Amino acid sequence: MKCFASKLLVMIAVLLFVFSLSSAIAVENMQKNVILATTTSTQDSGLLDVLIPVFEKDTGFIVKTISVGSGQAMKMGEKGEADVLLVHSPDAEKAFIAQEFGINRMLVMHNDFIIVGPADDPAKIKGMKSTKEALKMIVQSGSLFLSRGDNSGTHSKEKGLWKAAGVAPEGQKWFQQTGLGMGQTLNIAAEKKGYALTDRATYLALKKNLGLEIMIEGEPLLLNIYHVIEVNSAKWPKVNSAGGNAFAQFMVSKKTQEIIGKFGVEKYGSPLFVPDAGKKPESLGL
Repeated sequence: MKCFASKLLVMIAVLLFVFSLSSAIAVENMQKNVILATTTSTQDSGLLDVLIPVFEKDTGFIVKTISVGSGQAMKMGEKGEADVLLVHSPDAEKAFIAQEFGINRMLVMHNDFIIVGPADDPAKIKGMKSTKEALKMIVQSGSLFLSRGDNSGTHSKEKGLWKAAGVAPEGQKWFQQTGLGMGQTLNIAAEKKGYALTDRATYLALKKNLGLEIMIEGEPLLLNIYHVIEVNSAKWPKVNSAGGNAFAQFMVSKKTQEIIGKFGVEKYGSPLFVPDAGKKPESLGL
């Protein structure tokens, strides 16, 4: 009887050891995973396909990318469902920081927004210098305009442009919201021969299959600025703060900034993003 009891105790001890070991391994694996909530533009442009393997090789962390609009990315941060954000909606980002959902907001890069449309340009806006006037021409001509309508950084910028133009597009026959990401919205605009606001990087990455041309570009109003933000572990203790910080620091490192500055040059003749880490926000008009 004593022998059986001894064997039983040994078995229990072994099972407890195996369970604790497996739990420790599971925790370690969880800590290696970094959840990045980011915009569809960084994904659709191909930039993350270049950067993430470098980060994973350098740090040992494994990135789980969730590509949504900036608004949705910040909603994830507000719920502690992401460790770090890479977004491009400055006003919303400032509110996110003010509410202490995020910390260490750092300037990473910028490109610009453009308005694209069909080659026959029914609204006759190509080459206009004023985005506001171009939008008014789209309205007057009744030409189709495709909006993401997804509370993304691009959508926020678009709403600001309509407001500046004194136009309320919602509910108008010529205005359609897709509720989709940038790449999908551009594909629909191409199919329906409509106009759309897009970041330049996504447009250039998809251009050959779209049949859409750049109509409006180069106005300071169309600047598109990206920041990296760590989700605040003081609010959400389960957040992988070490992984989030590692990714944020990686994005502003000299090595990464050099990669960003060269990305797209070989294929398009010019970079798709301009590296900005270390610059004063005032230099970009912030």
